[in-house]
Amino acid sequence: MSLHYSDWLIIAGYFFGLFWIGFIPGRNKKNNQNEFILSGRKLSLPGFIATLVTTWYGAILGIGENTYQYGIQTWFIFAFPYYVFAIIYALWVANRVRQQKQLSIPDHFRRSYGKTTGIISAVLIVFLSSPAPYILSMGILLQFLFDIQLAWGLILATVFSVGYIWKGGFNAVVKTDYFQFMFMFVGFLILFIFSWKTAVSPFELFSALPTNHTQPLGGNTLQYVLVWFFIALWTMVDPGFFQRCAAAESAEVARKGLLISIGFWFFFDCLTIITGLYAYIIVVPDQPLMSFPVLGAEILPPVYLGLFLVGIFSIIMSTIDSFSLINAITLGRDILWRIKPPKTNRYPTPFIRKGLLIMALLSIFLAFLIPSVVKLFYILGSILIPGLILPFLFALQGKRMPEHLANIWILFPVIVSLIWELISFIDGVLLWNIEPFYPGFLSSLILWVLFYRKT
Repeated sequence: MSLHYSDWLIIAGYFFGLFWIGFIPGRNKKNNQNEFILSGRKLSLPGFIATLVTTWYGAILGIGENTYQYGIQTWFIFAFPYYVFAIIYALWVANRVRQQKQLSIPDHFRRSYGKTTGIISAVLIVFLSSPAPYILSMGILLQFLFDIQLAWGLILATVFSVGYIWKGGFNAVVKTDYFQFMFMFVGFLILFIFSWKTAVSPFELFSALPTNHTQPLGGNTLQYVLVWFFIALWTMVDPGFFQRCAAAESAEVARKGLLISIGFWFFFDCLTIITGLYAYIIVVPDQPLMSFPVLGAEILPPVYLGLFLVGIFSIIMSTIDSFSLINAITLGRDILWRIKPPKTNRYPTPFIRKGLLIMALLSIFLAFLIPSVVKLFYILGSILIPGLILPFLFALQGKRMPEHLANIWILFPVIVSLIWELISFIDGVLLWNIEPFYPGFLSSLILWVLFYRKT
């Protein structure tokens, strides 16, 4: 991509501003885990909305890729199911999370089932909440812009995001998310307006699309689309949702913030999907994953192109830093800190920073292992979510179970889905034409019935 000097200045200004805001020290901030992880549980309603909305869209290049290939199916797998479960979370889960005052999801597992179960759940969450898909997105984008190797793009994306949360923790994430919230909407509003001016109105656009692009299934099977609906159950064990609800000033702020955020998500989903459809009729990218940047380069004049690219950077960076911090907390506090001798139990922050370094290496490895944003989501979600959903909801109600049974309840569904995925991969076709998510979740339901009777 060839950029005007004004675009380079805007991009440079964005990264400088992000770095500066992230490193500005907060006043009277205490150096304890409550402050580092949850900003002292004083997150206001505007801060809650800004940080939740921006964190949601890290796989924006994947949204462009799926829309370019399958049309409005994107809304039915990446938008609508998440609205449903976000509403459920707001009305039923958010209040419980805020009132029980735990610092992380593994805390709930540990309280209800035991220390070992807490560590097992933390290991699964490390993979499920990995920033690898978002680091991969940023690496590909940097490769596209600067003509560098993907490896350098992944390293730059990881190092920069880790830099400002190393010191500031969740407080740094929230401050930078205010900044990035504005750019993500401005960037895609610009792309939408220029797409309309370049081509046709949104109403005429739909009549110009092939049939598959205007159907909910997008040419795929109903089973495939339903799997994505169930993967949206991930919302219930999303550490990002949990962290923000736990950090909110009150349970009411958490509930209102979630419901208002759904409105912002709906508006932004409309922008991204419609512009993705415009990309289909305007440009022919070498990779569908790059359809948004290629469309921007094709139709946007200088300055506007710079603002749009900053919008994409904002979307991805806001998710990388948030999930990097969450992963570091899970690795450092909920795993490393928990297996250390009791004398170290008072100071978890150094362990969280160690977790940041481990997380960075693990995410880069995953990005190389599965170099597809959508596929990373699909595989990790299909395998890990069946083992976490029901045990977490059970624990959230304050119910308990013997540790050995809880460990089986979490691990067995994951093993079932993993084996199903491996067999399907080796054979080249789905085993019995059933997606791996379903047998894993079914086994979790069966174990819940058996263990609930027993306990």
